[in-house]
Amino acid sequence: MSAPSRELPRWVDIGLIPLVNLLAAFLVTGLVFLAIGESPLESVAIMVNGAFGYGTGLGYTLFYTTDFIFTGLAFAVSFHAGLFNIGAEGQAYLGGLGVALVCLPLGFLPMVIIIPLAIIGAALFGAGWAFIPAYLQAKRGSHVVITTIMFNFIAAALMIYLLVNVMSPKGSMNPETRPFDVNAHLPFIHDVLAGLGITIAKSPLNLSFLWALICAAAAYAGMKPQRLIIIAMLISGGLSGFLALNEIMGAQNRLLLEFTAGYGFVGIAVALMGRSHPFGIILAAILFGALYQGGADLSFEKPTVTRDMIVVIQGLVILFAGALEHMFRPRIAHFFTKPLKTKEA
Repeated sequence: MSAPSRELPRWVDIGLIPLVNLLAAFLVTGLVFLAIGESPLESVAIMVNGAFGYGTGLGYTLFYTTDFIFTGLAFAVSFHAGLFNIGAEGQAYLGGLGVALVCLPLGFLPMVIIIPLAIIGAALFGAGWAFIPAYLQAKRGSHVVITTIMFNFIAAALMIYLLVNVMSPKGSMNPETRPFDVNAHLPFIHDVLAGLGITIAKSPLNLSFLWALICAAAAYAGMKPQRLIIIAMLISGGLSGFLALNEIMGAQNRLLLEFTAGYGFVGIAVALMGRSHPFGIILAAILFGALYQGGADLSFEKPTVTRDMIVVIQGLVILFAGALEHMFRPRIAHFFTKPLKTKEA
């Protein structure tokens, strides 16, 4: 009879293994920098400084992080129920429509009323867009991966029609709504802290960052609707819709095309890298937020490092965190799950 093995410690699964994968990705990235004649250490120093080294950069990093927390949680909730929700982009798009339909006609209301209504609007429209693929999976057997991908394209086409033909101001050539009234703007963090006598650098970081952390805490507290296809997808769609709070109500202050900017797809990598655990998702979201902001500074400082190179770096992180995740896992797992000694009867 073989001796029983210990379970892999949680901190190893959601902390150590992703860290090893990340270091491997950065090692390969360093080789890419060497190939184009740039110093890897200098490039990394520029990226870290751009992401965390000054107030505005840190604000932008956390602004991007907010988007990735929402989309990472969205994928994780569906994943816990055995579903692959690839439709966060479309669900976020419709969440933006829900936010706009609250903020445009109700801009005269006080901010304390508009914000909860916008949260509800984002959640309802995001969840509503996720409901149809969920229903088709649960009742008709349609594969949720295929239907959610299709609904991304349908959402994009719907938004183009609405913004070009219905919601754009008369005489405007831009596919976007009129700006929201000031009461329908989510307060910036630097303005909130200024009211408390604390001065920080200006950035688009807004109160939706705090809402993202609250949603992560709710997921950690037990929001895991396993085997409940429709409920899981509704929650997932609602979380995707919250991306619009950050982008539409917090930064752009109007509904416009392509505000999702691929964040829904990056959220899949964030969830996988974070092992679908809320704390891991927050850490992975900070990483990708830093890559977005630090990469922008790097491409500005070094013209040879283009934005396409930054996409390559992100792709390497996704590759090692996802497709090649099991390259190091067996050896690490073997070290931490050695058989326990049992006393003979």
